Amino acid sequence: MTTVAVVGTGRMGTAMARSLARGGTDLILYNRTPEKCAVLADQLHARVVDTPAAAAAASDIAISMLADGPAVEEVWTGPEGLLEGASAGSVLVDMSTVPPDVIRGFEAAARDRGAGILDAPVSGSVPLAETGKLTIMVGGSADDLERARPAFEQLATRVVHIGPLGSGASLKLAVNVLIFGLNQALAEALVLAERSGVDRALAYDFFVTSAAGAPFVGYKRDHFVSPDTTPVGFSLGLTRKDLGLILGLAESLQVPMPQTRGNLDLVEDTIAALGPDRDTALVAEQLRAMAGEGVAR
Repeated sequence: MTTVAVVGTGRMGTAMARSLARGGTDLILYNRTPEKCAVLADQLHARVVDTPAAAAAASDIAISMLADGPAVEEVWTGPEGLLEGASAGSVLVDMSTVPPDVIRGFEAAARDRGAGILDAPVSGSVPLAETGKLTIMVGGSADDLERARPAFEQLATRVVHIGPLGSGASLKLAVNVLIFGLNQALAEALVLAERSGVDRALAYDFFVTSAAGAPFVGYKRDHFVSPDTTPVGFSLGLTRKDLGLILGLAESLQVPMPQTRGNLDLVEDTIAALGPDRDTALVAEQLRAMAGEGVAR
């Protein structure tokens, strides 16, 4: 039986752990705040370890799913990091949304220990993660991917080898250009329809069945139609972080990104009004406030 460690049990990490447990995987959990994974471990009959090094040492495949680059650096490096605990034949995987240079910076240390290393960010929502229906974009060697495939196939309906280490991270940022563009386009279209007298839910349901009805449009429905009663799926704070990463990569490659810059401006305005912890669909609330319907709530 393959033993998999999930390092980072936030919303997405928790959903992935549930999917792995459902598939019968021998599961190890680590979270920098231990109490946040204790209840989950009891539910899934998983083991909890005290350090990332212990997670790597006890697993065949160790997967980190963390909020940002500094968190990844903290968990992977140092005397108690994933790299310290890696052993020959194991595979270390980062599924976080971070710049491609982050995973490339770990490659030499992983190879020195005989371990494989992959960047494998995902596309899909928390519910898709929990039901094993993500898409995984993999950067790294084909041999390392084959060793990690048993875990990936518990998490995803599509696993695509993109290219060398870091290429998965690059594609993930490119995919997020589309996601955040859709998010703002949905907000603008919805508020325009509402101001024209069209019922919000009716307008949104038409968007879902229109030519623009991508999967994202479908699964964000409740966040846009009933924002006050729908749990956060992806926060404005993480949206701001990812947009900054996209623009940083674009600047390094000299790629103009005028629409993405505009998206970041609206996200910044929404965070100023509502804080960073609301769902990214709440850019529609900011647009309503700008249209004179009162203060964003």
